[in-house]
Amino acid sequence: MHRVLISDSLSARAIEIFNERGIDTDVITGMKPEELIECIGDYDGLAVRSATKVTRAVLDAASKLKVIGRAGIGVDNIDVEGASGRGIVVMNAPFGNSITTAEHAIAMMFSLARQIPLANQSTHAGHWEKSRFMGMELTGKTLGIIGCGNIGSIVADRALGLKMKVIASDPYLTPEHAAEIGVQKVELDDLFARAEIITLHTPSTETTRGMLDVKAFAKMRDGVLIVNCARGELVVEADLKTAIESGKVGGAALDVFPQEPPDEFSLFGMAQVIATPHLGAATTEAQEKVALQIAQQMSDYLDSGAVVNALNMPSVSAEDAPRLKPYMNLSGQIGGLAGQVIKSGLTHVTVEYEGHAAELNTRPVTAALLEGLLSPMLSGVNLINAPILARDRGIEVSEVRHERDSEYQTLIRLSVETENQSRTVSGTLFGGDKPRIVEINGIKLEAELGKNMLYMVNKDRPGFIGRLGTVLGDSNVNIATFQLGRVSPGSDALALIQIDGELTAEVLDKLSSLPDVVQARALSF
Repeated sequence: MHRVLISDSLSARAIEIFNERGIDTDVITGMKPEELIECIGDYDGLAVRSATKVTRAVLDAASKLKVIGRAGIGVDNIDVEGASGRGIVVMNAPFGNSITTAEHAIAMMFSLARQIPLANQSTHAGHWEKSRFMGMELTGKTLGIIGCGNIGSIVADRALGLKMKVIASDPYLTPEHAAEIGVQKVELDDLFARAEIITLHTPSTETTRGMLDVKAFAKMRDGVLIVNCARGELVVEADLKTAIESGKVGGAALDVFPQEPPDEFSLFGMAQVIATPHLGAATTEAQEKVALQIAQQMSDYLDSGAVVNALNMPSVSAEDAPRLKPYMNLSGQIGGLAGQVIKSGLTHVTVEYEGHAAELNTRPVTAALLEGLLSPMLSGVNLINAPILARDRGIEVSEVRHERDSEYQTLIRLSVETENQSRTVSGTLFGGDKPRIVEINGIKLEAELGKNMLYMVNKDRPGFIGRLGTVLGDSNVNIATFQLGRVSPGSDALALIQIDGELTAEVLDKLSSLPDVVQARALSF
């Protein structure tokens, strides 16, 4: 039975989902880091919100951990790179709080436009300062949205309902989708120049951190209003303060901060600044949605290997998982065979898909192939970190889909280039789920791979198979299956032989010493 630890407060319904799926669940909230480190080794899954910090030290102690689920969008509290290196899937729930966060951004806009927090404070203090709090209408104003993904699109929809003009800057927003949601796509500098209100809905990346700085503010209209419900580090704090003091920025509404909770923040106390304690996702409905979503996703992964909303591996839906499983087994065997017979460093990998395979979600299949390919050379390779390890070692990986007719209904072909040679391995599925190797380096054969295999390349000359059989027989090695192929008479021949038990180094030396042997390798799968 799988075990999941819930270390932050989640909806009771999430616990019910885990239990309904037969997953043992413990809820231990408010743990100190050392307490989490002490107990995490007992769990297959860890469900968190933002309070739990999943550090390298926690991951080092998580010997059984398979999946970390963040009930929400941001994973700043999780060492995703460290988890990837250990083969741990990190997934989030990006859609459950989208509406709530978008609504909070709209509420912040209204609060800025009508100075609601200051007016509320003044009225509670017994004042009646109608003339002091002269606001502005949102109707007809130009809203600039930076980042028009899921949340940004919802903000755009609500703003259009308020009869605002909406422009958006997002490199991933296509003109077609912009037209569909009723916004005008513009370059960032154009947005700065035109927008009367700017709202941020982009993740924190190398290119977006500090994007609202002194140079950006200089390009904006005087009196522009800034709303940030995304990430605190998107805005340079000192530059925003200066822009407010100069009047360039008329006001700012901030729900997020570079450090949360902030020990010090220079904009606190400024009348033009509205601050809320990261309330973007803080509604009962949103917390319920993200808790249910992450519980379902984690359960699916632990039960069937389905991967949804993962940040460090390709997604595999619950519907796709059964269909992809035999292909991932096949690609793992193809990669494992190639990885065990190549002799020098890899430089390029090409994976070709033909027939039914070309219609697949191929990213997880390629990841399984890379895992098999790299495992004989590197320790700790897994489905999650294999693509990262390939990239970090300068190995170029390409995928090609062919719509052409194939000799087989479905086919995966691996081509690898090393420092001094090229190799190919192709495989198919018999009966829809039985992996078979059907080609190696241009030599056709139909081989089923077992746990222990002997890979032989030899010059095609009479008597070789007899001598091979004699060595194996004299060494008490039993042959289970024998598949042989060649390019042409007298050229190289290749044999894949399934044997009972492992080959000793002594037997392998005898085989390598036979006349006409080019290569002899013991393989394991």
